[in-house]
Amino acid sequence: MGSIVSEFAPAYRYAVVTDSNVGPLYGSAAVASFPRGSAELFTVPAGEANKTRDTWSWLTDELLGRSLGRDTTIVALGGGVVGDLAGFVAATFMRGVPVVQVPTTLLAMIDASIGGKTGVDTSSGKNLVGAFHNPAVVVSDPQTLGTLPLTTLRTGFAEAIKHGAIADSGYFEFVKQGLPLLLAPGGIAGDLISRVIVRSIEIKAEIVRADERESGLRKVLNFGHTVGHALEALSEYDLAHGEAVAIGMALESAIAERAGFADAGTSAAIRGALSAAGLPADRPQAISGEQILDAMRVDKKSRGGRVEFALPRCIGAMAGSSTGWAVAVDEDIVREVLT
Repeated sequence: MGSIVSEFAPAYRYAVVTDSNVGPLYGSAAVASFPRGSAELFTVPAGEANKTRDTWSWLTDELLGRSLGRDTTIVALGGGVVGDLAGFVAATFMRGVPVVQVPTTLLAMIDASIGGKTGVDTSSGKNLVGAFHNPAVVVSDPQTLGTLPLTTLRTGFAEAIKHGAIADSGYFEFVKQGLPLLLAPGGIAGDLISRVIVRSIEIKAEIVRADERESGLRKVLNFGHTVGHALEALSEYDLAHGEAVAIGMALESAIAERAGFADAGTSAAIRGALSAAGLPADRPQAISGEQILDAMRVDKKSRGGRVEFALPRCIGAMAGSSTGWAVAVDEDIVREVLT
């Protein structure tokens, strides 16, 4: 790993940021892959609940306390939480230093590590403080997926399903049909998982290249995330990101059908794929529809007090091409679906 990082983001010092789950598995080996004495390991507590300004502050102070300066490259070694947090530290430390993403989860490999979005959560919602800061390079090793619990692996397939739903109906069916093999013991050891990773990366990278700062087309990547982010925050992050996005896709596709944006059967197709992945599709009973509506109003995708969605037109295509890929829906329709 160190040789790749040094090639694309050469530096005098390297700060390898990881968490308490990934660190014991790969931290020492990662540091040892750099020239002796040039890399140091920084470990934060695992979990979305720790992706906060307090953790950002602690990590920044640690970098300063160990005399790291502008000639530093930050290496994010872990899942999406580590990538978001370390990326935001890199975007703000010394007014910006290079970051390299080394994702170790499926969700991070095919989604979170690509596109340069970084940030932390606040009490008001997810990723409300952050910056765009593209990585110098992304280094993905599918072998790291072998250490993931099955429940964590499942959540990554939510983003693969999303990529097919927004851009490629053939890929959507490919993922759905392949899920029984992918989730079986030893299923991620073969060529199938590599095909999933490569195609998802292609889809997201193509969209990001066309709209780096999310002023238009990139908004389609938010499918499932308007409701999903609200659910994550309301559950105090007990609900995993992939689970929340899965529920968000099911509910938002139902909203799209009810509002007349999506073809009949779109929501059923998405629910079928989520079922094949063993992912949830229904709102947790402990969280009310009104609570979700209130949380969505403070989401960063809200405009003028109105909640906007990225909604499908059918499997493989999105609605909203004439409105900048963001769709406002009558609140009564949203409330009806959520409740």
